[in-house]
Amino acid sequence: MADSITTEQRLVGGPRPDLDLTQAEWQSSTQGVGDVQVAFVEGYIAMRNRREPEIPAVIFSPAEWRAFVLDAREGAFDLT
Repeated sequence: MADSITTEQRLVGGPRPDLDLTQAEWQSSTQGVGDVQVAFVEGYIAMRNRREPEIPAVIFSPAEWRAFVLDAREGAFDLT
């Protein structure tokens, strides 16, 4: 699985490992709003739709996750 992925690849968005998410501890917003859940697995961040967990999760490297969170905080994904 992620053993063949180097730390550098993980940080810069290299190839994605085939993560086993069956035992992942999925977390929802502390405010209880929205349908997004995240899990931290083997140095990666997985994100899925809480209402449709059978749909494959999106996998982020730490650098990608940081960029996503910073953009979200700045309103880059505000569709209103």
